Amino acid sequence: MDETYVKIKGKWAYLYRAVDKDGHTIDFLLTPDRERDAAEAFLRKAIRNQGFPEKITIDQSGANTRAIEHYNRDHHTAILIRHSKYLNNLIEQDHRAVKRRVRPMLGFKSLWAARCTIAGIEVMHAIRKGQLATPGNGSQTPAEQFYALAAWTTDSDNLARLHLNFATEPLA
Repeated sequence: MDETYVKIKGKWAYLYRAVDKDGHTIDFLLTPDRERDAAEAFLRKAIRNQGFPEKITIDQSGANTRAIEHYNRDHHTAILIRHSKYLNNLIEQDHRAVKRRVRPMLGFKSLWAARCTIAGIEVMHAIRKGQLATPGNGSQTPAEQFYALAAWTTDSDNLARLHLNFATEPLA
């Protein structure tokens, strides 16, 4: 679990992201604030979609530490917190794919536009990593996965059901 920065209207917003030990994206959340409440909203969403983790590796971020400790206290859980900037390299390298697409844009005009654009970037990144689960996508190339996804979503009544449970806004 880690956060990176994205510029929106000349101000920094915070993109929380989590990847598993295999490098697959678990979830992401874009918020205007870097605080315990935003980090905990992200943590709750990721746990609800992906299940309960045994341990979470983070850097020395105070907001992430307080969020996990608060979650443990409120839910009577025992998520182990590992502080290590070296063990966190997997997610730091995964940020590069998002930052590589966002940096040339020179920022966003609104939080909504940033969320939508980053959601698309994350979906394409998940396809590239072979993480997409669409009906009947045995061993397909990324392009074939994208076309299958496009065909599947146009046939579906609910366009938002992509089997990639990414958070796009904070929970209340």
